[in-house]
Amino acid sequence: METKKVLRCNGCGKNISSENGMIREGVLQVDWNWGYFSEKDGEKHSFCLCEACYDRIRKSFVLPVTVEDYL
Repeated sequence: METKKVLRCNGCGKNISSENGMIREGVLQVDWNWGYFSEKDGEKHSFCLCEACYDRIRKSFVLPVTVEDYL
């Protein structure tokens, strides 16, 4: 039986669909456990961004993202 799970981009709210646990488009998923030296110690933050929102946010960085081919 095929299952569909719908994720939503935390940036724009767009639905990001997946089938059988596999995401069907470009998306950045983040799960981060904050540590001792932050004001969020003990909290886990999770979110996802569609590729368009990731690109928009990345353009605002002072230092560029390091990009390497991995294939």
